[in-house]
Amino acid sequence: MLLEAGATVNLATQDSEVTPLHVAAARGLEEHVALYLEHGANVNLRTSQGETALNAACAGAEGPSSSRQHQAAARRLLEAGADARAAGRKRHTPLHNACANGCGGLAELLLRHGASASVPNGAGHTPMDCALQAVQDAPNWEPEVLFAALLDYGAQPVRPEMLRHCANFPRALEVLLNAYPCVPSCDTWVEAVLPELWQEHEAFYSSALCLVNQPRRLQHLARLAVRAQLGSRCRQAAARLPLPPLLRDYLLLRVEGRIQ
Repeated sequence: MLLEAGATVNLATQDSEVTPLHVAAARGLEEHVALYLEHGANVNLRTSQGETALNAACAGAEGPSSSRQHQAAARRLLEAGADARAAGRKRHTPLHNACANGCGGLAELLLRHGASASVPNGAGHTPMDCALQAVQDAPNWEPEVLFAALLDYGAQPVRPEMLRHCANFPRALEVLLNAYPCVPSCDTWVEAVLPELWQEHEAFYSSALCLVNQPRRLQHLARLAVRAQLGSRCRQAAARLPLPPLLRDYLLLRVEGRIQ
């Protein structure tokens, strides 16, 4: 009613310069976001800390369980022209925020709209670094989905010392190990694996240990060569290439339960 009566939709608070669109986006209120956009809200306005509404939406998604509503709000903003690469406070991009909160679907949405998978924030951390640090903070999610998306859109393989963050997530660890031409030393992560988890996934962990610093199969090396050629277009290109489904899945680092 206020908007219909002529209220200024882009009116910001005096101190922090937060607009109604920022508030709605941060709370994942898709209908409110749509309403404000319909009445001319500017998606590119920034707060006093440099945050856009899209930054706010991605920071507000506090974990995988609450990301769906924020993803819907973010989609509205992106469709209205929001910049997926816009860095805000501490040079965090929306993708940094989504990854830090373990929101794989939201991260993939941003990547499809041009977010960079390799840009560092003010502390020098990439979105992949943020995702790795979030692995143990967000229970009951599938970090391998997020890792695969980042790698498909151009993220570099993680530093071996960072593998310890997902030592107890075998599916995620498999995706990361398959980004290397050779399995790196396991010293940084093997001791972190819980005994009961090792027993449950012994086939995977044992296969990884057997291939440390050993030549990988030619099929795997060919996969990496194709991925390197496609670069950040890997996922989009794989969808367009006339590949059998199994081969397409293999190219996109599908989880097999062992390292070969």
